[in-house]
Parts: sequence; C-alpha cells; structure tokens
Amino acid sequence: MGQEYPGEGKPLSGQVAIVTGASRGIGRAIALSLAAAGARVIVNYHRAQAEAEHVASQCRALADAALAVQADVAHPNEVSRLMSAATALGAPSILVNNAGIAWSGLFQETPWQVWQQLIGVNLTGVYLCTQAVLPYMLRAEYGRIINIASVWGLSGGACEAAYSASKGGVIALTRALAKELGRTGITVNAVAPGAVATDMTATLDAQDATQLLNEIPVGRIGTPEEVAHCVRFLALPASSYLTGQVLSPNGGLVT
Repeated sequence: MGQEYPGEGKPLSGQVAIVTGASRGIGRAIALSLAAAGARVIVNYHRAQAEAEHVASQCRALADAALAVQADVAHPNEVSRLMSAATALGAPSILVNNAGIAWSGLFQETPWQVWQQLIGVNLTGVYLCTQAVLPYMLRAEYGRIINIASVWGLSGGACEAAYSASKGGVIALTRALAKELGRTGITVNAVAPGAVATDMTATLDAQDATQLLNEIPVGRIGTPEEVAHCVRFLALPASSYLTGQVLSPNGGLVT
C-alpha cells in the first residue's frame, strides 16, 4: 500500500472521513488514500458487506481506526443511522459523496423508476449526507465536502441523459453550497471523472471500448487511484482556498 500512496506524512491525522459507496472501485481507492493520509475512515456500503469490511480492515492497517457502516444514502433514516455510527470515531470533518449508480439507454425509453433511483442515489444522497454532516462542520468551523460527479455532468452523454442530469445536479449543488458556506471554514468541491477502470466500464464490449479509447487524448482509461489523488488533495487542510471547483480527471476527453 505504501507504494500506491507514497508518503507525505499524515496530514489528515485526527480527522474523521465518511466515504459513501466505498466497498469497491473509486470509493475503495478514496477510502484507502484518506486512511494513508491518517484519517479515520467510515467505509459506507449498501449491500457489499464483506467487501466493505475488507476495505475497513485495509484502512485500519494505514490509520488508527476505521469502520464499515451499512446505509442506503437515498433514505433519510438510514443516513441518520450512518452519521450516528460515524461519530463513534469522532466528529466528521471530511465527507466524500461517492455513492452512485448508472444506467444507459435512450431517454424516451428511460423508465420512471430508473429516473427516480438515479436521482435518489446520485443527487438526493448528496443532499441528505451533506445536510447531516454540516452541524458537526459548522460547530468546528472547518470541513471538507467533496462530491463525486462525472464528466457527463459537465458535457452530457448520449444515452446517459438521466445519469448526466443527476451528476449535473451534483455539480450545481457543489457550486451553490460553496458560496453559501464560503465564510464558515468549510470548502465544497467536486471531482468529475471521465472513463475509469471500474465495474461500470468493464461491461463495455470490445467495439465500444476501442471507440472510447480513440476519443481520449491520452489514449487510456483512468484508474480509481488517480481519482482518489484528486479527492485527497481537496481534503487537505492546505486546500482551504479551493472551493466551488470541479476537478475533472478525464484524460483530456472534455476540456
């Protein structure tokens, strides 16, 4: 793990970070990156308990504490339970809203239930978790809120209208909340990844994968660790003058 996240000391020691949807992929990489920087990490998951417990175990090897907590971020009662469990490690000062789902298809064929689910997890989940964590951050006059959006939230994606809308909403919420909280010591930023090697891109057939690679100027898919690097940077105390921004590690796909 030391080679994956080379040392900068432990700039997040003593801080508690909540990472939603952290049992795999980008969320897992973010949890490990923050733990390597010294943070006590709450590894949130929806269904993948064994995977989340394993990530929490890896985090404990990097920092002094970590905890896996089950919650569906689209539901207020479950978010309240998540926050109550998180405080066992201390008052949260970092929130990474990473939990998300995707769906592809023509807009006119998008079922209402799919639309509701995408907005519920991808956007309402950000609203609920942020609203729940703000009292702790406002009391401390310090906090880092980092929302995982998507390159399609910036540019829109064909056959990704519902997903694009949900992630575009995350970006708009990020920018508005950064202005609202500007004088509180709390920063609010977003990371909008392009194509990254996760379960979502693994389902592409050979033709679609080749076409995607041809559209990316750097000629490759990104890694979860590259996204986690952006999140870790935004989470640092030294990043206090960055707020309302969208970092987009996308290999030049969208500029």
